[in-house]
Amino acid sequence: MGSKNKLRRFRENETFGNVLQPTREEAVAGTFNLKGKWNSDFFKNDNPIILELGCGKGEYSVGLAERYPDANFIGIDIKGARFWRGAKTAVEDGLHNVAFLRTQIELIENFFADGEVSEIWITFPDPQIKYKRTKHRLTNAEFLERYKKILKADGVVNLKTDSEFMHGYTLGLLHGAGHEVLYANHNVYHNAGAPEIVTAIQTFYEAQYLEKDKPITYIKFKIK
Repeated sequence: MGSKNKLRRFRENETFGNVLQPTREEAVAGTFNLKGKWNSDFFKNDNPIILELGCGKGEYSVGLAERYPDANFIGIDIKGARFWRGAKTAVEDGLHNVAFLRTQIELIENFFADGEVSEIWITFPDPQIKYKRTKHRLTNAEFLERYKKILKADGVVNLKTDSEFMHGYTLGLLHGAGHEVLYANHNVYHNAGAPEIVTAIQTFYEAQYLEKDKPITYIKFKIK
């Protein structure tokens, strides 16, 4: 994407009421004004809050918002030029139950209060295969602790990925740490028992993976 296109998208994001772009200072200091107040001050309802981490173009966040009008969805990514597409679609389609937050996922505790989130989706994250990159894996022990803090007691996490490595790594970590695996499958499109929501929404890249007959894996779990 050219720099002109990026700048245009950044400018357009600033006009969208569903895009929140806190400053680095706000993010680090934990002074974000919606922390603990997403329901009352932003969505203005008591519906459950569901996050998509590393939302990319925002296709999953928008797709979930369309299917579940009685829930609130927040796509989170540091790359605003990417989620511009999802934010624009949501504005054009009049979806008021989806928002986009531009920040690093490492700082997620600074944006949500303890127990404020009902569910988390992690869709096609970078598996960070190299050993020195393990600290950036979105299902490592440190990230799980962050998620546990903001999730309700019965909150769940969903991991959908094309990476068999990420699938296996996460399953091993979950079992080893005594977390509760509710469902796991290494090829959901070839399993009649897979939850409908997992196969009903596809990202742009997911469709490409499927064309190449690449297995899509899925895990649903609770953090103990």
